[in-house]
Amino acid sequence: MKRQLLTLACLLSAVTLGAGTASAAGAPHWAQTGTAYTDTLGGGQGLAGRADGSLLYRGLASIPLDLRVKGWNHIGDPDIARGHVFDAYQGADTATSKMFAVTTPAGKRYEYVHQLSPGEKVNNSFATVSPDGQWLVSGEWGEQNRLQVFPAPLLNPSTPPTGGDLKEASQITLDKPVRDIQGCDFVTGTRLLCVSNDATGSLFPQIRPLLQVDLPHRLDGQPVTGKVTSLFALPQRSVCTGTFEAEGVDYDTGSGTLRTQMIPPGVCAVTTAVHSYQQVTD
Repeated sequence: MKRQLLTLACLLSAVTLGAGTASAAGAPHWAQTGTAYTDTLGGGQGLAGRADGSLLYRGLASIPLDLRVKGWNHIGDPDIARGHVFDAYQGADTATSKMFAVTTPAGKRYEYVHQLSPGEKVNNSFATVSPDGQWLVSGEWGEQNRLQVFPAPLLNPSTPPTGGDLKEASQITLDKPVRDIQGCDFVTGTRLLCVSNDATGSLFPQIRPLLQVDLPHRLDGQPVTGKVTSLFALPQRSVCTGTFEAEGVDYDTGSGTLRTQMIPPGVCAVTTAVHSYQQVTD
């Protein structure tokens, strides 16, 4: 993904907002509980929690050689559902398709290719699967007013059992535009949390915000409208100065732990910060 230029004013604003914004008394909010680190090459593009509580990371080094040879040169923020790993792949700017790879608990990988519709961007930033295992949500780069919904490969019986063509089922129309969404994850069947790499502050007051998308009902393959709320600015802390990049997000339903990723600037970019949060009430 191309990083946005960050002005000095934006950087100062990010430092001020990095610890999160204030919540109304008695209202639940996300409190940061810790920070860990992972190598950016192997884990800077996204993460997903396994059933045993361990984390799966994805980075440029995670792309298998045979997929690179096919032209899939970018991997996005992954998800794990029913023990299956869902990866989002994209190719060159001139590509006419994007791909979702699903790896079964037994280690068998199947490839599902989606042919781009008119006006659809080549970007495939993330994959997240609804709690019922039936729908896969993904998104594009730049300023967007939608998220895309596909039948979840393998788990939705309408998809081919061994890979193949994957058609878009519907869309989540957003009531506010968003910019540069790097990852989303379901918290419940009607709520997603999404990481935005927006460094402009033109759509929301925060720089690189964590966004909440609320749906009126669970996904059913039909078009739906999502309400977008900006929760807080993601932390941007480093001894290096320059442009940060927000990346993946994961919510662990078992522990209630939310994790987000931030790549620091300059030579510090070799290591990605993984911030952890728990929802608390004042």
